[in-house]
Amino acid sequence: MLERLNTESLPRLPADVEKPSYDRSRLTPGIVHLGLGAFHRAHQAVVTDQAMQASGDLSWGILGVSLRRPATRDALTPQDGLYTLAVRDAGPDGQEREQLRVVGSVLRVMVADEDPNAVLERIAYPQTRIVSLTVTEKGYSHEPATGHLCWDDPDILHDLENPLRPRSTIGILVHGLALRRERGLPPVTLLSCDNLRGNGDILRSLVLAFALRVDVTLTDWIDRHCTFPNSMVDRIVPVTQDHDRQRIAGRLGVEDAWPVLGEPYLNWVIEDKFAAGRPAWDALGGATFVRNAAPYERLKLRMVSGPHSALAYLGATLGLQTMAEAVNTPVLRAYVEAMMREEIAPTLRGIPDAGLEEYRRRFLERISNPALPHPLKQIAMDGSQKLPQRLLDTIRERLRAGQDIQRLTLAVAAWLHYLRGENEQGGRHDIHDPIAARLAKLLSRAEVAARAASPAQAAQRRATVLARFKPVFGNLGDSTEFVSSLTTHLEALRELGVIRAVQAAI
Repeated sequence: MLERLNTESLPRLPADVEKPSYDRSRLTPGIVHLGLGAFHRAHQAVVTDQAMQASGDLSWGILGVSLRRPATRDALTPQDGLYTLAVRDAGPDGQEREQLRVVGSVLRVMVADEDPNAVLERIAYPQTRIVSLTVTEKGYSHEPATGHLCWDDPDILHDLENPLRPRSTIGILVHGLALRRERGLPPVTLLSCDNLRGNGDILRSLVLAFALRVDVTLTDWIDRHCTFPNSMVDRIVPVTQDHDRQRIAGRLGVEDAWPVLGEPYLNWVIEDKFAAGRPAWDALGGATFVRNAAPYERLKLRMVSGPHSALAYLGATLGLQTMAEAVNTPVLRAYVEAMMREEIAPTLRGIPDAGLEEYRRRFLERISNPALPHPLKQIAMDGSQKLPQRLLDTIRERLRAGQDIQRLTLAVAAWLHYLRGENEQGGRHDIHDPIAARLAKLLSRAEVAARAASPAQAAQRRATVLARFKPVFGNLGDSTEFVSSLTTHLEALRELGVIRAVQAAI
């Protein structure tokens, strides 16, 4: 049985494995991070590791918080917080290659569900200066179409009544900030790193709305002192599989219970407004600080996230398993290229055509990476939370300009078609979505409406019911052009199948 990766085994790792060059015994915690999943560990934690290595400022160690499950804590605690990042791609000869780096920035992992008060204490820790988040879109307890806090969310209701045992992200943040203010501690920066349009602005509005129900003076303190930078993060991070663990252990010579995988590409753009300092994240090419992150957010959500979702739903319905399989299916690749060039790029004003073409080319190259299979089911999760900023915003903008939306609407139809839970090979897939039960009822209502209509009107009735689901579509269902386009594509997917439906849309 192999020895475990930990502080003692670190010096004995092979020479070709990168490892922290700083003294980890001198690390002190400056960041509390909510949502210590694979993405954070392959992105922000790595950049923090690089920043401390480059600057020598070791006051930015990370106290990671898993909100629900103890798996990450149980894997990393015996390893002293150490884990391996495997950066994978293919070389010029087409052969897969892998660079390993042991990341040392994580000091400790906690589980909020087990001891929420301990997490509040850490947010109220004097040395904490940044509270960052990667809790995914569904972790904000908000309605994607409006951005408003869901006051009927059971966790939000619980947290209003139980300030010492909060369960939601927003409840944990507000009650932790309340403790800081009560103790006379300085404010902190709250940094969202999730795939939301204006993620810092959304987080600020949700925190202030919840705080207003708790204590109006707390709301004023947060509003005047804490900062909420917007940011854009981009790196493909697939789920770690058992064969990845085995391969990485073979190279390390020690066991790593939970390594993470990533592509070579990494991009992080952050608005430079921090209440209490920040790490040198811009060292070693890690992050870029800007005054306004909105153009970068829009570019990534529309030219990466939107096409990603479109390929995921179409590919999964075909019965494909990975993003590389989807993008290398000629008709799907032709479709997504046309959507990016003809319908998405024109909405990204201020970016030269040559820059957008290069961005499109690089995106297609990234998702074709043969060394990094990215499961479609991972990308397809939580569609109700993703579509508003990935696709629907672009559709609204083009409708206002009187422009065509056919390819974009096909992607929306592909999501609704995917929600039926079956693919064209006869396989079944689970629908992982925070409102999966409501979506199932929505599909049933749409079918009832279609059966009650005349044959000539059935398809339109079905699409109308679906498009008027306000938690996702807002008022988009009032657009006759959108409903008409959705009708066409839903019927094509049902009657013709994915390949012919896509061919018709190109």
